[in-house]
Parts: sequence; structure tokens; C-alpha cells
Amino acid sequence: MLELTDFLTPECVLYPLKAVDARGAIDELVAHLADIDLIENPTAISEIVWNREQQRSTGIGEGIAVPHGRCDRVKKIVAAIGLASDPINFNAGDGKPVSLIVLLVSPTENTSVHVQALGAISRRLSDERARNAIHQSTDAQALFDLLCNQAIG
Repeated sequence: MLELTDFLTPECVLYPLKAVDARGAIDELVAHLADIDLIENPTAISEIVWNREQQRSTGIGEGIAVPHGRCDRVKKIVAAIGLASDPINFNAGDGKPVSLIVLLVSPTENTSVHVQALGAISRRLSDERARNAIHQSTDAQALFDLLCNQAIG
């Protein structure tokens, strides 16, 4: 079973996220992946993720969005996490804006890994105590530790 630490490192966390809208958040997180040398051609990847977002919102509720896409420009699954100071409208099903955004991009040919990664994110964020603690994070390392550590005190 795929774990969050299989595709996330502390360097993948962007805190605080400066974007004020969904498109900006996606662009900022994709640019961050390029800045830490996990992807090339961020413009094309950002378009792929944004086009997917236009098909159906990835705002899953509880202040969380998981924009994602599959792209032949990446060789392995990559992710970036951002925590916005001011919540962003992601057209979530519960009607609430989001502050935690987990962007996921995986290779086109590997649907299984993409689904497993989404499942790992979903499992972790289904824990209310974990969500609350993550939303209260004060820096990138704390956010990473809370998201990837299974024990919330």
C-alpha cells in the first residue's frame, strides 16, 4: 500500500501559500515542484491540472482540496502541499473555502499509483483530529510532520 512518505518530503510543502484563488494555488504549487527540481515544464503541467479541475472540482470539503492530474511529462508521482493563510474558493461540495491544498501529479501510464496516492491522502485527511492539527500548523515542517505522521497527540 502506498504511503504519503512514498511521494512527499518536507521540501514539497509550501507554507504559507500566497495564492488567492484556485488557479493561482495550482500554479504556485506546480511552480514549487519545478523550483525543487521534481518536474520540468511547469506551465504544461499546470494546464493539465487546471483542465482537470474544470471538469470537476477537487475541493473535497472540510477545508481541503486535492487538485490532481496525470501527465506524460512526469516519470514518477509527485506532490506539493500548501496551506493558505486566507481560505480559497475551490467550489467544494460543502460550500466552504479551503486552506489545505494537496496537489498530485502522476505519470499517465500508471493509473494504479495515482489512485493509491489519492487514497493515501484521503485516508489521512479523513481523521478529524489530523485535519484540525494540520489546519493549525505554524510552519512547513510542522505541516509535513502532522500530515505524514500517523500519530496525532
